[in-house]
Parts: sequence; C-alpha cells; structure tokens
Amino acid sequence: MLKLLKFIKPYRKQVILGPIFKLLEAIFEILIPTIMVLIVDKGIKSGSTSYILKIGIIMFLMAAIGIICSFTCQYFASIASQGFGTILRKELFKKIGTLSYDEIDEYGTSSLINRVTNDVNQLQLALAMFIRLAIRVPFLCIGGIIMATFLDPKLSVIMYLSIPVFAFAVYMIMSRSLPFYKIVQKKLDKLALVLRENLSGVRVVRAFSKMEYEKARFKKSNEDQTNTSIRVGKISALMNPITSLIMNFSVLFILWFGGIRVNGGVVTKGKIIAYINYATLVLSALIIVANLIVIFTKAAASASRVNKVFDINPSIEYNNNFSDNKEVIRDIGSIKFEHVFFAYKNAKKYSLKDISFCIESGQTIGIIGGTGSGKTTLVNLISRLYDVVRGRILVDGIDVREYSKDKLGYKIGLVPQKAVLFSGTVMENIKWGKDNASLSEIEKAAEISKAAEFIEKLPLKYETGISQGGINFSGGQKQRLTIARAVVRNPEILIMDDSLSALDYTTDAALRKDLRNNTRGMTVIMVSQRISTIRSADKIIVLDDGNISGMGTHEQLLENCSVYREIYNSQVSKEISIDEKE
Repeated sequence: MLKLLKFIKPYRKQVILGPIFKLLEAIFEILIPTIMVLIVDKGIKSGSTSYILKIGIIMFLMAAIGIICSFTCQYFASIASQGFGTILRKELFKKIGTLSYDEIDEYGTSSLINRVTNDVNQLQLALAMFIRLAIRVPFLCIGGIIMATFLDPKLSVIMYLSIPVFAFAVYMIMSRSLPFYKIVQKKLDKLALVLRENLSGVRVVRAFSKMEYEKARFKKSNEDQTNTSIRVGKISALMNPITSLIMNFSVLFILWFGGIRVNGGVVTKGKIIAYINYATLVLSALIIVANLIVIFTKAAASASRVNKVFDINPSIEYNNNFSDNKEVIRDIGSIKFEHVFFAYKNAKKYSLKDISFCIESGQTIGIIGGTGSGKTTLVNLISRLYDVVRGRILVDGIDVREYSKDKLGYKIGLVPQKAVLFSGTVMENIKWGKDNASLSEIEKAAEISKAAEFIEKLPLKYETGISQGGINFSGGQKQRLTIARAVVRNPEILIMDDSLSALDYTTDAALRKDLRNNTRGMTVIMVSQRISTIRSADKIIVLDDGNISGMGTHEQLLENCSVYREIYNSQVSKEISIDEKE
C-alpha cells in the first residue's frame, strides 16, 4: 500500500488535520468518565443540584466540541478518500491505456474493470477509516487503560487479564477469515467475466436459445462467490458475540470485585462507574481494531491487485523523441516486412513465420487466406498493436519501433475486423479519426464509405445518437461508419481488416471504386475472404498457416498458387460477375 501513498499528496492537509480533530474528540471522550466521578461522588452524594448542573454543563460542552471535531474529521476524511480514489482511478485508466494487447489479453477486461472500480473503492474506504480511527482507537485503548489504572490499580488486573483473552479470540477469528477475502476478490472477477460475456453477447445467447444454459452458468459462478462470502461471513460473525461475551464477563467481574472494594471503603461508587466505562471503552476499541484489520486486509489485497497493474512494464515502448528530421531515405506510405516472426504470449508456435514482402507507396494490396492463417495478426503488426518476435517492419523506411505512438497512429488509418462504435452522435464517432475535421470532410468521408446513403435518411442525420456499442445500427452500417472514421483522417496507409464482410456485393464494389478514385497516393491494405474484394489489387498476398503461400496479381496467383486457386474455385460465381461489371 505504501506505493500508493503518492496519490494522497494533494490531500496531505486533510490527512494530517483529520486525525488531529479525531484525537481531540478522543481526549474529551476519555475525560468524561472521570468527570462522572465528580457528579456521583460529590454532586449526588452531597445532594448539590447546582454542582451537578455545573459539571453537567461542562460535560455537555465537551460532548458538543467532541461532536464538532468528529464532523470536521469526517469532512476531511471524505474529501481525502474521494479525491484519492479519483486520482487513483484516473492513473489506473491512464496506465491501462499504455498496455499492449498482450497485457490486456493476459489480465482480462473484467479483471481490469474490477481493479479500477471495486478495488479502488476498498482503498478509499481504508483511507477514510485510517483518518477517522487509526489514531483515535490506539489513543482510546492506551488512554483508557492508563485512566482505569489511575482510578484503581488492583481492579485493573481484571482488565489486564481480559485484554489477552480478547486479543486471542480476535486473532483466531481473523486468522481463519482473512485468507478468504482474497479468494472472494478472485471469484468476483470470475463473476464479472460471466456477467460481461452475457450482457455483451445477449443477442447470440437468445439467437441460440442458450438462456437457460447461461442462467445455469451465472448461477454456478454466483453461488460459488456467494458460498465463499457466506463462509467468511459466518467466521466473521463470531466476532461480535464472542467479544461481547468477554466484555460482559469483564464488566461482571469488575462489578463483583468492585462492589466488595466499595463495601470495604477502598473506592467510591463513582470510581467504579467510571472504571466500568473505561473498561467498556477499551474493549470496544479493540473490537474496532479487529474491524479495521478486516478493512485494511481487504485494502492490502486490493492494493496488491492495483499495484500489479502499475508494475506492468508494457511490452511495447514508443520512442517519444522521434523526429521527422531524421536523415533517412523514406518513401511515404511504403511498408516493408523483413523476415518477420511473431507468436502470441504463451503460444507454443509462431503465428507468422519468416514473412518478407514490400509494399510500394500508393499501392492497393489484398491479403487473403483461410481462417487462422494470420491475416489479422499481420496487419496488427503494421500498426504496432503487437511487436514482432524476430525481424522488423519498416514504414516509410523507418522501423515501426522507432516511431512515437502519435506519429505512427496518424500515419495509419485502421478499420478493425470488429466494427466498434461509441455512444454519442454519428458525427462524434467519425471525428474520432480527426478531431478538427470540418463538416465537409466528414460528409466526404461518409460519401466514400457509402455511409452517407443511410445517414442522410436519418431524422437528425449526422447528429443522430448512437447507442452503446452501436446496437441501433446494422452490421453493415457500423462497418461503413468505421471506414468513414478511418478515411476522414486521410492517412498515408489505410488498413481494412475484413471490414466489408457485412456489405452486399454491390455496395462492396461501389465502396472500393470510390476508395480508388478518392485515395490517390494512399497505400491501401485490404484483408478479405472474398476474391471479388481484392482481385483488382496491385498485389495480393496469400497466407496459409502463418506462411506466405503466394504473392502477385490475381491472374498470376491463379496460375501459380494452389491455395489461392482453391479459394477462387470455392467462391460463388455471383461475386465474380458483379466485380467484373464494376
């Protein structure tokens, strides 16, 4: 947890002043039982109403000041804990943004979400409890023992014997319950994963009538988490009855032996009443200590999970000192693969093996191959979503590993295989490609991508709202919007990863025609399963199980590449005829 203290620096004043005000409250709380002695032994014994009122007013003022101090501490604790949580969430989100696909794949989206939300909430609670109780509770324990000893040293033997018994009972309960809290956090991650998969894939679940199956799956995960929580809850539930039992027996012995000492004239009744208050105060403070241990243990587990995110060294590091003034020969928009090998983390074999080819500036390149042949992996390496294991990739004659993140990002416009839209308006989503894009640039991008066909028919046109995930648009409409988002940037390199798959053949052909006519000088890479989509490309790269099986024009590959010929023969003749009409 010490690593996270740097996020508390902006709230140092609240963290320091909060405990001070709580300490003032504790001082008044410690003094009140002693003042009670004066009321009982002097005021009540002598029957002096004025004396009782006088001392009563003093007690009231002390209590009032104590309450003000308590509220002030609570105010500071709220500001510090909420501010700390806000900064921590912001920094976590910022850190996650630097992670490559490898790290995100390793930890999982659901686990990362839990760390940003649930784990940060635990840390906020721990900080608030630290400010409110970390100084107050030890002071009450030590101060209560000192004051009780001052009242009657011999009677304090009962308290000295009670505290070890009390501490042993707390230790036995805590030692058995604490390990389960870490398990609960892990099972909460699993539950969040199942829930996220169900919500994001609800259409698929219903389409395949798997509601009952998913209910059973969620029920199993939910009950697993619930049973663990109940188990730890049952152990923790023993805390209050056992500690209360020890406390009540302590009070019983104090009353018994205290009564004997009162009858013997050794101590007064007021001192016995004050002594019972101090004993209750000390033992109650120990219960709070036990609860604090639970809170801080949960927080320690959460801090460990949060620190793991901060401690991740991203596998992809960018050169922030990159300068366009490098004296190197570059061909704008050119791409070159030199003996590239790539394997996913923990994979047993390479996904791409010894890939070498060159794409000249302004060329249109088609990439085709069977499922799992490495098409998406290959284009992801160009935009450096992953790093090569061996070899290198050159963009404009420069290794992609030498670029800054922003510079490489602005050179490349990527249309991912899965169309992703964000909540907002159509215009806001297209502007993701270029923040300062004018309306005419947005409209032109929509025309090229054929998105304008349906946008112009919408009641609000470009101001039409997009629901979360773009569920109010069809698959083809989402693909065309993502293409418009990439085209509006006017990048040097446009990568389209099977992003025309949801379009009908006529729209597909028209879109490609507009792309050719409006992207002069732009290097275009099109990944597709359709021969018709890539057959007119300047060069086609055929992948088969991570290897380049063939490379050349459509006609050359039909003659020389058996893999391409198989794909061609399997395509529906309708696709070819439509493309030929183009």
